[in-house]
Amino acid sequence: MVTTKRFLTVAVVLVAALSLGLHAQDAPSAPPPVAPGEVGIDEHLGATIPLDLVLKDEDGKPVKLADLIDKPTILTLNFFRCTGICTPLLNGVAEVVNRGQITPGQDYQIVTVSFDDRDTPEIAFGKRTNYIKQITRPIAPGAWHFLTGDAATTKALCDSVGFKFKRQGDQFIHPGAIIFLSPKGMVTRYMYGVTYLPADVQMAVLDATKGATRPTINKWLQFCFSYDPKGRRYVFSATRLGATAVILLAGCFLAYLIVKAPKKGPEGKKESA
Repeated sequence: MVTTKRFLTVAVVLVAALSLGLHAQDAPSAPPPVAPGEVGIDEHLGATIPLDLVLKDEDGKPVKLADLIDKPTILTLNFFRCTGICTPLLNGVAEVVNRGQITPGQDYQIVTVSFDDRDTPEIAFGKRTNYIKQITRPIAPGAWHFLTGDAATTKALCDSVGFKFKRQGDQFIHPGAIIFLSPKGMVTRYMYGVTYLPADVQMAVLDATKGATRPTINKWLQFCFSYDPKGRRYVFSATRLGATAVILLAGCFLAYLIVKAPKKGPEGKKESA
C-alpha cells in the first residue's frame, strides 16, 4: 500500500510540474496573434479545387489549373520569403522525391503555389531552380511547378482546400501540409508536418490516381507541433507530450489497482488468495 501511495503521489507531482511547464511554455508573452481557428486546415476531402483559376508560371506566362492538373498532384501552399516552415517543408518534398520509387513528372507532379501576392515569377523561377538542384534523380522539366498569382486567386485556391493563413507584418502565419489532388483536381488526402515517408506518399499518389479519398492518420502532429509566433515556425512540444504520457501512465496504474483490489468476504474481511 505504501508503494501504491508513493507512486500516486509521485505521479500527481509530475503531472502538476509538467502542467505548469506546459502553461509556462505555451503561454504567450503578448496577446495571441490570431483567434482560435483563424489559422490552420479544415480538410475538404472530396472537394474539387476551382480549375478555372489562372496563375502565372515561372516564366510569367498565364496557366489555367485545368490545363495543369492532368495527373496526380502534390499541392503545397507556401510563400517564397517565408522564414519558418516553408523551407523545411519544401526540403521534405525534395527528399521524398529522391527516396521514392515512383517517377515525378510521369506518375505524379508537384505544384507549389505562393499565397503572397508580392511574390513574382522571377522569385518563383529562382525557387524552382534551387529545389530542382536538390533532386538527385532524373526529373522531367514540368515535374515541379512554382506558381504565383494575385491575392484573390491564390486565396480562392487556399479556401478550396481549407488552408487558412493570416498576414502578420511582413510575414504570414500559416499551417504546414502537403495536399494530394486527383487528375481531376479532387482533394484526396492531407499530410501534415515537414517530413514524409516514401511509402506513404506512394500510397497517397495511388489513391489520387483512383480518385479515392483517405482520412488523415497523422493528425497528432498538430498536437505535438505548436506554432511559435516569435520564430514563425512549428516547434516540437516535448513538455506537452511528456505530460500526456505521465497522465496516461497514472490512469492505467489506477485502473489496474481498482481491478486488482482485494475483494471482501461476507464478514467484511479480505479474501485470501
